[in-house]
Amino acid sequence: MRCPFCTAQDTRVIDSRLANEGDQVRRRRECGACKERFTTYEVTEFNLPRVIKRDGVREPFNEHKLRAGILRALEKRPVTSDQIEAAVIRIKKELNAKGDREVAALEIGEQVMKELIALDHVAFVRFASVYRSFQDVSEFTDMIADLQKK
Repeated sequence: MRCPFCTAQDTRVIDSRLANEGDQVRRRRECGACKERFTTYEVTEFNLPRVIKRDGVREPFNEHKLRAGILRALEKRPVTSDQIEAAVIRIKKELNAKGDREVAALEIGEQVMKELIALDHVAFVRFASVYRSFQDVSEFTDMIADLQKK
């Protein structure tokens, strides 16, 4: 691992720990040349499927778009960043476990809603209103009534 401070190649691992529910390895490193310490994270790289958008366009899975949509729904809500990351990881694992080469964006949206309903009901309604393109208030009230039944 190259030192981010002096770009020397001689770094050594001081400490290794599991992080993020065991999905990452956190390594504390020290540079042999400048003696600076820094942290690196090692994560598994998934071969996630391509996403088929509503208009038929296919694009690579973008974790940043997934996280941004979830964050937008959870804006100013009492949910920790660890809970958000855990939800993103669960969605990615579920997509990877299916083994499909392509997945519809609608399917990903349904998985996001499943995670949001467990995290925060207000965020779920926010996301669903945009995702399902509500046209009037009656659609909101129907969704809220269904939510209250559960």
